[in-house]
Amino acid sequence: MLNLPKIAVCLAAFNGKQHIAEQLKSLLDQVDVEVTIYVSVDLSSDNTAALVKNIGKNDLRVVFLNESECYGSAAKNFFSLLTNGQFEAFDYVALSDQDDIWHNDKLSCAIQMIQANKVDAYSSNVLAFWPDDKQKLINKAQTQQEYDHMFESAGPGCTFVLTKSLALTLQDFLIRNKEKCEKVALHDWFIYAYARSSGYQWFIDPRPHMLYRQHAENVVGANVGLKAKLARWKKLRDGWLVEQALLMANILGYSNALPIQKLVRYNFADRLWLILNVTKLRRRLRDRVALALFLILPLKR
Repeated sequence: MLNLPKIAVCLAAFNGKQHIAEQLKSLLDQVDVEVTIYVSVDLSSDNTAALVKNIGKNDLRVVFLNESECYGSAAKNFFSLLTNGQFEAFDYVALSDQDDIWHNDKLSCAIQMIQANKVDAYSSNVLAFWPDDKQKLINKAQTQQEYDHMFESAGPGCTFVLTKSLALTLQDFLIRNKEKCEKVALHDWFIYAYARSSGYQWFIDPRPHMLYRQHAENVVGANVGLKAKLARWKKLRDGWLVEQALLMANILGYSNALPIQKLVRYNFADRLWLILNVTKLRRRLRDRVALALFLILPLKR
């Protein structure tokens, strides 16, 4: 019998009863791997916990964790999963949202790319879909840049697959810096920044291997349409994304990096430098343009 790769899937849930059963089925249907799914349910009002418990009774690969915590955010829920997980018996650790649908080869393809490219972490493009059956490819697989991890994620966290070595070092870091990480709002960006700033290699797959469900409750979502773009622009103009970038730089120890120093000081010369070097800060052309436009204006503090 083949020794299949063992993968711990960390699934953070909150009021997910409507779609979580379908998502769990797509995780359990993964081919050429052995999965164990750890489900952490933020205190919910729709019996998500009871549904997960029931599924776990019929399939021991679904492990329900205590629902007594009230995390209040996906980031805190995922950090709890990553902090408390027992990953030594696994080869890889993956993250999962509660309402997507994975292709049955999502994890096996991720492992193939990790091994073929000799990297420590993997993410991929996704195929976003809406209740009206509209679909759109979300392309995050542009060439990685010198400082992109300081300004953006590698893509949706639900595509992330980490080697055991990276997962365990990240776990140790989260344990040692628990209080500092309390204000981190975007776990996927943080994980990418941690990996890149710590010297780990990351591969972004241009091929989508999952359907990425879009709805009003998405924390970030696919950024498709004028409304979504305006919401992102408001977060940028309000300084929230800058605050997150500076917070992560402080936690992860790269506050002295040139782009971060310029972002903190933010005089005219600093803004000009950032604009002239914007290709090193973001991967996608339209994101570079948006950042350059933002940098022209004085920063709201």
